[in-house]
Amino acid sequence: MTKTTHNEVTALILAGGMGRRMGGQDKGRIELHGQPLIEIILAAIRPQVKTILINANRHQQDYARYGYPVVSDQLDGYQGPLAGFTAGMAACTTPYIVTLPCDGPLVAPDLVTRLFKAIQRGGVDLAVAHDGQRLQPVYALLPVQLLSSLEAFLAEGDRKIDRWYAQHRMALTDFSDTPQMFTNINTPEDRLRLQQEVIGLC
Repeated sequence: MTKTTHNEVTALILAGGMGRRMGGQDKGRIELHGQPLIEIILAAIRPQVKTILINANRHQQDYARYGYPVVSDQLDGYQGPLAGFTAGMAACTTPYIVTLPCDGPLVAPDLVTRLFKAIQRGGVDLAVAHDGQRLQPVYALLPVQLLSSLEAFLAEGDRKIDRWYAQHRMALTDFSDTPQMFTNINTPEDRLRLQQEVIGLC
């Protein structure tokens, strides 16, 4: 990644969900190999961006201790990732924001570089990761200037991320060579399985 690209991107870590399948736990604070997931994500994305925002609707003070701004959804009721996108884009001070979930600890070291190149190559509005079989919509690079479009979309009552993407020129970015990046922890069983699978890598 070039220095210019680095300086144009803010990471938005999405930690604002309800964690229903984890019994209501705040997934960013769940530990993998004794380390909270949020810390694993921060370490992975920090070298790739200028700065970081954490989207959280609970335990904001705990997240704030990492030294990055914490932004909460502007919509009440845990209304999905687009609500987090809106909060992050409103607080962002760089031209682009890269989004990623707090429960996917295997972040590719060139995530931002690939997404940024896809935008540069395609003359498109935004870039979204694709694992070779399907879209991975919460791994995306978005220009902050799309904030007004997103706010209008949400004001209409829609919350479907793919429908908002479809309103813009989108580049699918191939990550089929790193499918492990999209392994996330949704359930206690997922956490146990991931601990066993990556134990030799930690």
